[in-house]
Amino acid sequence: MTRHAAAPAEPDAHAGHDGHSGHADHVSRFRRLFWIMLVVAIPVVLTSPMFGMIIGYEVQGWARWLAPALGTVMYVRGGAPFLTGAVSELRARKPGMMLLIGLAITVAFVASWGASLGALHHELEFWWELALLIVIMLLGHWIEMRSLAQTTSALDSLAALLPDEAERIEHGETVRVSPAELRIGDVIVIRPGGRLPADGRIIQGAASVDESMITGESRAVARTIGDPVIAGTVATDSGLRVEITAAGTDTALAGIQRLVADAQASSSRAQRIADRAAAGLFWFALASAAITAVIWSSVGLPDEAVIRTITVLVIACPHALGLAIPLVVSIATERAARAGILVKDRLALETMRTIDTVLFDKTGTLTKGTPAVTAVEPVAPFTADDVISLAAAAEQDSEHPLAKAIVNAAGERRLEIRPAEDFRSSPAVGVSARVDGRLVKVGGPDLLAETHTAELPIADAWRAEGAIILHVLLGDRVIGALRLADDIRAESISAVEALRARGIDVVMITGDASSVAETVAARVGIDRVFAGVRPEDKASRVRALQAEGRRVAMVGDGVNDAPALAQADVGLAIGAGTDVAIASAGVILAGDDPRAVISVIDLSKAGYRKMTQNLWWAAGYNLLSVPLAAGVLAPVGFVLPMSVGAVLMSLSTIVVALNAQLLRRLDLRMPSGAPTD
Repeated sequence: MTRHAAAPAEPDAHAGHDGHSGHADHVSRFRRLFWIMLVVAIPVVLTSPMFGMIIGYEVQGWARWLAPALGTVMYVRGGAPFLTGAVSELRARKPGMMLLIGLAITVAFVASWGASLGALHHELEFWWELALLIVIMLLGHWIEMRSLAQTTSALDSLAALLPDEAERIEHGETVRVSPAELRIGDVIVIRPGGRLPADGRIIQGAASVDESMITGESRAVARTIGDPVIAGTVATDSGLRVEITAAGTDTALAGIQRLVADAQASSSRAQRIADRAAAGLFWFALASAAITAVIWSSVGLPDEAVIRTITVLVIACPHALGLAIPLVVSIATERAARAGILVKDRLALETMRTIDTVLFDKTGTLTKGTPAVTAVEPVAPFTADDVISLAAAAEQDSEHPLAKAIVNAAGERRLEIRPAEDFRSSPAVGVSARVDGRLVKVGGPDLLAETHTAELPIADAWRAEGAIILHVLLGDRVIGALRLADDIRAESISAVEALRARGIDVVMITGDASSVAETVAARVGIDRVFAGVRPEDKASRVRALQAEGRRVAMVGDGVNDAPALAQADVGLAIGAGTDVAIASAGVILAGDDPRAVISVIDLSKAGYRKMTQNLWWAAGYNLLSVPLAAGVLAPVGFVLPMSVGAVLMSLSTIVVALNAQLLRRLDLRMPSGAPTD
């Protein structure tokens, strides 16, 4: 038979937002510090002479020294994260948000002590404003830490997928061991409902395996003897015996963890823009404060100059700006990982929103990459089920991929595969076996020549489409023909339709002949095809599309796709593909569903919207509020109090954090859906 195969430290936590591994450890610390300082702030505010004057009572006697004493405690303890962060920025010669916060509370602290000791005007007593500022800053920082800690939950969830123990077979007995003790070649037992501790290959049993936590596929997948299984997945309905093929840091799950960690640590264009904006805002704040001090002093109001200058410094703190981009990107990375989309390069995720052309490799991407029975032509009085049932019975003892395809076709039709005897296989000819006492043969052209029989008329049309054709004989009589081809994934058609509905052009590239390529393209709805392309020429086809002014995303899974994946504006590798292809891509689709490309585009657009909204709010808020803090409306009787400035600044941080959290509403398991804000 002829077989034609076809972590920063707490004080420095605000200095940079690329590494968030330490944020989870600081959430409880900042929460505790916030509540302690809130309790201390109450007597500070109530015993502040200036606050009493505003409300209408006078603080007398020893109580006048309670605000300075407790205010000092708040400055030293509550302000410590901001003060040490400011020092770090000064040492690094990278002034930013922490320096502005530290400067604001330090000026308020010094001025308040000066007023309490009588060295400065009593209106410069800011103890209650200082207390309020520190409490609100801690609240904003606590919310930020909690938000950022939540973005690392993807890694925590992935780590939690591994069971605490594994059952290894040793000398015929089952021994409980740690997953870390497993080695390649070990045989383990997986109980019904049990979770895989390592990658392996099934050597006994069959089960429906829930792979949703790895691939994003919501339905359980049937796995049987010889099939690979992945660490962290669950055998839902039956027990298995699995031979370990990868353990520890070599498993697919460990690789996913590394990719998520790298993605969360990688820099991006948006982050660099935010960093430059923060630096620019720092100098803008200093310049505004200096101008404010000069103008108010020149009009003979030095005390008001100090008040206005401090308020400007408080308002201009770019605290929210530092949170605007990293939080969105981190949440986007986490959401992607939970849906089986692994972002290696944040820049690739940002770029996906600009893609106007998606180039799909055919084999293993739009198609399954394995042969399947795609058509049956029976000869009366036999039916299609008769032909497949007899062919499967004859082929059931063969290990050839085409034999497995026929047996699988019988299983999909729920046909009985009767036992066979006297099985024989002849290379380049076919197989034969006795089924219910009758001789059944399955093979290609050489089998027909050997038996002096003619092929069915449908064979010419199938051959023109590039399909593999096998005939089934009962004795020396042809009873039917089977068309086998690399079967199209059921999701490919809807993936192409969804992309085109978004105005994105879809192109297919393959090394197969034009007849095969055109057949597949017509079935999935693709108009433009690059056929007969050699592996070394795929990257040049990507360049040709880019030369047309297109922004190209390439989707592939093989070694020969690696150069094209690297050349494309965004490379997306099917996770079931080769290590080389995965290494060349910016985004990895852990599953094999091409509709995941839609999810990546939706995520990119939704993330960009949140980044834009946050940047406008954080930077725009500062640019508008600084003139008010400086006192530009003082001639009409409006002067922005420092306390109100502190509240508004922290509210800006809270708004940015809450707005970024809305990205969690995006459902990436429904590629056809559009996110809503």
